Amino acid sequence: MGHFSATEENLGFQSGAPIPGLNPTSNQFGNAFCGAGSGLIREGLGAYGKRICGSSSQYVQSNIIKCFSDPQYYFQVNAHYVRNKLKIILFPFLHRGHWTRITEPIGGRLSYNPPINDINAPDLYIPFMTFATYLVLAGISLGLSGKFSPEALNWQFVKGMGSWLFQAMLLKASLTSLGGGEAPLLDMIAYAGYTFTGLCVAVVGRITLSYAYYLIVIWTSMCSGIFLAKTIKLTLYAEARSYDVTIHNYLLLGIAFSPFPFIFCLSNPTGNWIS
Repeated sequence: MGHFSATEENLGFQSGAPIPGLNPTSNQFGNAFCGAGSGLIREGLGAYGKRICGSSSQYVQSNIIKCFSDPQYYFQVNAHYVRNKLKIILFPFLHRGHWTRITEPIGGRLSYNPPINDINAPDLYIPFMTFATYLVLAGISLGLSGKFSPEALNWQFVKGMGSWLFQAMLLKASLTSLGGGEAPLLDMIAYAGYTFTGLCVAVVGRITLSYAYYLIVIWTSMCSGIFLAKTIKLTLYAEARSYDVTIHNYLLLGIAFSPFPFIFCLSNPTGNWIS
């Protein structure tokens, strides 16, 4: 230990003194440069991240608005609208007015009038009310046949909701195939849900007029198909940018026949097709 202490004294090293060969000033500049560089990198990455997140959120928000529109729009109804709409759905061939939706300029762009001001506008009030009515009628039918149970009613709910969404997706796919996918998804859900109106009539016929049940199913399916075909042709296909006439006609025919399996399968909750 004494030898090393003498050596340190001879070389002039002192405890705590900076070691020769290391420039403290250059270290200070280096640390400052690194700190400034890391700060710029952090700020740049932060700004870039905010820009990406902002654009992504705007993209998601715009697509959600495009797909779902304003839900409150579909519940602006009154008794007069509901009464006249039910007449058009059940007796579409008696409708003497036009089938196109009414537009008006709002904020420099054309917007559709709400259902309360336009009989041809889609709404969600009638589909949801008729869907609830269908569940009540299905429960009554199951009770009269001695097959009622919570599980059976729940199965009717699942089948009805699944068929509703499936038909809505078919309508959306048909419009998208024509190059016009700008129509809100809630429009498709509303138009598909109108089939529950004819379905409720068919279930009532099944309960009260069992011998005329099949005629009622054919009638309500035909009326629902005509209503859908006329509505889709003049209001939704107006969104399409271009389409082939042959494909257009086939799609319309498919849409017109789509209520038949929907009503036929769901209008008999008991599953008894003979009595």
